[in-house]
Amino acid sequence: MTASDTHRAIEAVWRIESARLIAGLARLVRDIGLAEELAQDALVAALERWPESGVPENPGAWLMATAKHRAIDHFRRNKRLERKHEELAYALEVERLGAVPDPDAALDDDIGDDLLRLMFTACHPVLSTEARVALTLRMLGGLTTGEIARAFLVPEATVAQRIVRAKRTLAEARVPFEAPRGAERAARLSSVLEVVYLVFNEGYAATAGDDWMRPALCEDALRLGRILAELAPLEPEVHGLVALMEIQASRAGARIGPSGEPVLLLAQDRARWDHVLVRRGLAALGRAEQLGGALGPYALQAAIAACHARARTPAETDWVRIAALYDALVQLAPSPVVELNRAVALAMAFGPATGLEIVEALTAEPSLKAYHLLPSVRGDLLAKLGRRDEARVEFERAAALTRNARERELLLERARVCAGGSAPPEQP
Repeated sequence: MTASDTHRAIEAVWRIESARLIAGLARLVRDIGLAEELAQDALVAALERWPESGVPENPGAWLMATAKHRAIDHFRRNKRLERKHEELAYALEVERLGAVPDPDAALDDDIGDDLLRLMFTACHPVLSTEARVALTLRMLGGLTTGEIARAFLVPEATVAQRIVRAKRTLAEARVPFEAPRGAERAARLSSVLEVVYLVFNEGYAATAGDDWMRPALCEDALRLGRILAELAPLEPEVHGLVALMEIQASRAGARIGPSGEPVLLLAQDRARWDHVLVRRGLAALGRAEQLGGALGPYALQAAIAACHARARTPAETDWVRIAALYDALVQLAPSPVVELNRAVALAMAFGPATGLEIVEALTAEPSLKAYHLLPSVRGDLLAKLGRRDEARVEFERAAALTRNARERELLLERARVCAGGSAPPEQP
């Protein structure tokens, strides 16, 4: 194996093992920042040694053992944590004597809990949303600071500062490395789900830049969601979020045209949808429903996505059911954006005038003042009502507000179509 092959293997191992490694170390040292430093030290050691010695048979166990040795060294240098040093030294000695033949085996029984603790800690409400996203992608997604910066189109130094501040905030606030229980768990779970879905949405419809989608971010969010569903199998909203992401991700191949241009939902070739992901999504939605109780916001959105997934053609879409589901969603999780989506559903079910009435009321909403989808939806409904000059103005305004180059091109094209007098494509 060449040095470059070894480095590629190390990169792949790190992607797979880093979250598990950091989670296990954080349980031992009770400090996420220190756990990441120890894991990074182990990675550096692998980069130094594996090109000569070869990749170990169990690379994850090698990294864990190396990180534990680094932890021992750290606590030896820190007299204030002598007790922790003795605990770790004893654990390492037990492993050396053969009581635990695999250096990683002691963690296996608890690894699920460790990952759950890490997820809840990285998404702690004491952190800002941006900090939670950055820390989650770093700790659980295995992304480098540079990769996170490129994904969200911010300077690498900004992401680095967010991560450093997040770890410092967790340490200063003495946030315990644990998965909370009871009412606190329910409150914290919403933060975890929010972060995972934020990551997915940024991949599914990029806020800014030259690309309509960033599939790697969707994949990272899906992986995190699937892990969470395994770790918290009795939480309906976890399965609801996984269902929503699986079904939306199934459309990825059909959402982009030959030149990278966006293809809206009703214009997509449904044969290009990934029906394996559709089946996985419907199964996850079924699990959420089987757990009983009223559907939560993610499960309701998954049920809406399922209506599209089950329709073989756009004409077969059950818009009346989608409108009803949006009625339920706006009652459960009211927001101007949900109300805007509800307006689209009502327009498709009962005519554009019905939807436009809701949209007109939303134009006075301060939080939507710079939201490009408001004039985009308004333009679509005006065009369907034959008010093309007004529609053109709305599409141009939406184009000026969006920061995504592909979306801007689409909106300007719709404005040109309105000016030319032919029918514009329908808004999804």
